Amino acid sequence: MENKLLILLISLFTFGFTSAAGIMKKEGLTEKEQKIVMISAFTADGNLEKLNKALNEGLDAGLTVNEIKEVLVHLYAYSGFPRSLNGLATFMEVLKDREARGIKDQDGRNSTPVPKDRDSVKYGTDVQTELVGMPVTGEIYSFAPDIDEYLKGHLFGDIFGRDILDYRTREIVTISALTSMNGVNPQLAGHFNIGMNTGITKEEIEEIIVIFKEKINRKQADNAEKVFESVRK
Repeated sequence: MENKLLILLISLFTFGFTSAAGIMKKEGLTEKEQKIVMISAFTADGNLEKLNKALNEGLDAGLTVNEIKEVLVHLYAYSGFPRSLNGLATFMEVLKDREARGIKDQDGRNSTPVPKDRDSVKYGTDVQTELVGMPVTGEIYSFAPDIDEYLKGHLFGDIFGRDILDYRTREIVTISALTSMNGVNPQLAGHFNIGMNTGITKEEIEEIIVIFKEKINRKQADNAEKVFESVRK
């Protein structure tokens, strides 16, 4: 009888501890988001060999074909057409190889068609204001108003306006790309703030930096860490 009671008490204690551990489980980047960090970084950096591996891992983690295509298209706004096109070409090779090996990847849904009467500049201005937290003005936009129109109309209106990726995911892509690039610390700092406005936590940004340290590029991670530290002050 005493043994049975002891076993019952141990079972209840173990259950309670396990349940508490489940409640206290640390939130962070999902496995898919971790793969997006690596896909974005290697695309922006032009490391196609490592990108090939990251793309395979992304598909294995459950990212759809259309989600990855959208990541690679989104990146042209930050790393340029050559990197984006090379990324897409590499992705095509990956899909052909996987198909030859009998792997069937999910295409996933397409982006909702954009209303024909949408004013991209007006819509993009609203999106930019929401992401930044205030209307965006500055001397550089007065000096070159065309760049202001392109940013609002095309980047925030046409690209961010596509709903296949949400704002949070697009900022993970953007932060990862900028972290892998040299000479863009002001933009990286800005997108750390924008990313947090979309719901990315400070701990998740730190997780992105850790991924860079362990799997991408330590020097770039150290730079991002310093930039993020200045943002947090």
